[in-house]
Amino acid sequence: MARLIISADGPEKFDIWKKAFAEVAPDLSVLSWYASQTRLQPSDYVLVWSPEADHYPALATAKAILCTGAGVDHLLNAPGFPRHIPLVRMGGEQTGQLMADYVTWAAIALLRQARTWAIQQAEQRWACNTIARTTDATRIGVMGLGHLGAYVATHLARVGFRVSGWKRSPATLTGVKVYAGQEALPEFLETADILVNLLPSTPQTDGIISEEFLKKLPRGAGFINVGRGRHVVQTDLINALNAGILCGAVLDVVTPEPLPATSPLWTHPSIIITPHVASEASPLMQAQYVAEAIGQIERGEKPALLCDPQRGY
Repeated sequence: MARLIISADGPEKFDIWKKAFAEVAPDLSVLSWYASQTRLQPSDYVLVWSPEADHYPALATAKAILCTGAGVDHLLNAPGFPRHIPLVRMGGEQTGQLMADYVTWAAIALLRQARTWAIQQAEQRWACNTIARTTDATRIGVMGLGHLGAYVATHLARVGFRVSGWKRSPATLTGVKVYAGQEALPEFLETADILVNLLPSTPQTDGIISEEFLKKLPRGAGFINVGRGRHVVQTDLINALNAGILCGAVLDVVTPEPLPATSPLWTHPSIIITPHVASEASPLMQAQYVAEAIGQIERGEKPALLCDPQRGY
C-alpha cells in the first residue's frame, strides 16, 4: 500500500486532508509529516506547498513529491531543494475550470470598467459609465498555453471572445489562433485588447511585463496577471496605467505576497487585486488529483504534469 506524507498547510490542516483522501482514495495510507512517529521511507510520497528548508534532507529520500500549486518555481529556486526527486504539479479539471471562470470574470470586469463601479459604491456616488463593447468584439490574448492556459483560452473562445494564444512551440487549439516562438510575439501582442499572462516562472520570463512590453499592446488594452508576480515590473505597470497605455489591470499574483499595506497597487483606481485565489481547487478535488498521480507513478506511468526542472515547470 502506498503511503502519502502530508506537510502541505501545516499540522493544523492535516485532518482536512485526511478526510478528503479517505473519501477519494480509502486504500491510500495518509500520515502527517508533523506526527512524531512518522518516518519517511524511500517508497513514500510527500504532499507539500512550501516546506521548511530543514525538511529538504528528508524530502530527498522520497519516491516523489507532489505540490498543491500549479507553480513550483518556489521549490525549484530554493537552495537545497532535492531537484532529482520527481515533482508533480497540481492540476485536475476543477483547477482549470476555476482559472477559466476567474479569467472570464476579470476580462468582463475590464471590459465594463467594473473597478469604477466599486470606487463609486465606496464613495456612495451614482455616476454612469455606460460601456457598449461586447465579448465578440473583444480580442483576448493568452500568453502561455500550458495545461491551464490552453484550458482558459478554449473557454474564452466558447464564451464568445476572439481569442489568440502565444507559446514557445507550435500548437493547435480549437477556436484559438496560436502564435509560436519569439518572432511571433510582437504580432500576438498587437492583436490583444486584453492580455492574460499565464506564463511559467523561469529566468527568461521574470520581469517580462515591462512598460516597453506593454506598449506593444493596442493603446488602452487591459491586463490580467494569473501567472507569477515576478513577471511584472510593478513600477512599469503603474506608469503604463497612468499614461493610458493600459485601461486597467486585474492582479491575482503580486510580489511579495502578501502585498504590503504600503504598496501603491492597493489604491490605484485602475487596478483590481485578489489574494492569489484564481484557481485553488477544493481539498477533495486536489486529493483526487494527487491520488490519481500516485496511481500513475505506481503503475510506471508518467503524470502529465511531472515537472521538468530544466524548464522550471
